[in-house]
Amino acid sequence: MPRHLVSIADLDAAEIIRILDHGDRYWSLADEPIKKLTSLRGRTVINLFYESSTRTRTSFELAAKRLSAEAINIAASASSTTKGETLLDTGRNLQAMYPDAIVVRHSFGGAAAMLAQTARCAVINAGDGQHEHPTQALLDAATIRRHKGRSVERSETAGGGGPAGSAGGAGGGAPRGLAGLEVAIVGDIAHSRVARSNVLCLAKLGARIRLVAPWTLIPRGIELIGGELTRERVRISARLEDGLDGADVVMMLRVQQERFDGEAPRFPNTRELSRTFGLSERTLAYAKPDAIVMHPGPINRGVEVSPQVADGPRAVILQQVSWGVAIRMAVLERAILGGASEAES
Repeated sequence: MPRHLVSIADLDAAEIIRILDHGDRYWSLADEPIKKLTSLRGRTVINLFYESSTRTRTSFELAAKRLSAEAINIAASASSTTKGETLLDTGRNLQAMYPDAIVVRHSFGGAAAMLAQTARCAVINAGDGQHEHPTQALLDAATIRRHKGRSVERSETAGGGGPAGSAGGAGGGAPRGLAGLEVAIVGDIAHSRVARSNVLCLAKLGARIRLVAPWTLIPRGIELIGGELTRERVRISARLEDGLDGADVVMMLRVQQERFDGEAPRFPNTRELSRTFGLSERTLAYAKPDAIVMHPGPINRGVEVSPQVADGPRAVILQQVSWGVAIRMAVLERAILGGASEAES
């Protein structure tokens, strides 16, 4: 049976870890001269994107092709929506061609869930409005796990583990969770589907999350998005220096100006926001000396992050992009094959 992925809320910690473990195996495939497996041979994946995308659409296409599936890309500008066709009718017509999975990105929060209600194939959410972006959160967790794994493993061994589980698994002894890590997510929290998915995902894996932004960019009740779990693990800071203090991971978010239409101004201007909440070499010094810097992209250089930091030795931004292909391979296999994996055979 196909398995949809609409929200991180659909996954428990064990399922998240399983996807990350499969991603660990597929990460090494990038170094092979022939980057091809056969587990999805004969299957078809349709990428239905109603919003602009570089990283997500391309990585889903590469993920499908590396698993030997056929990948078909449809942009909104080239679809019948320009003639007035609804999303549901588009979905029904595509399903009448019997694909195995539809990957959808849409400006409407809930678009993927609406398609999944009647879909006979798997539906994967590639970002819906201001709701969620689950595969971004999974690749972010994979990146954090690879870079911060050793320190987490030591803390789990000394401290008896915690809710994220014991150490072990794939990736050269990488821990099975992120227990004990302090992750600061900084920027436009209000409009960020990445932030929402990361709060749910990282909390389930045992990390503690700090949401750092002006109060006008922090939605009310965001710390309760995952119930008691996130209530305990999420705290809010309206001052950058406090939010970065002792952080293991700093994840920067861009200001999503395209989602501000019809809203009252939330900050004076981008220059002022950059001065007070932008990540520079000076402000990064408040985090731990070995803290990594992340960004889901695209980066607005000189606004949320300085070029010196974005291109510096502590940035793992391009590695997030690389992990995107590996994690989306694991997600496509889970969706189409119901969890079976060529990596396990």
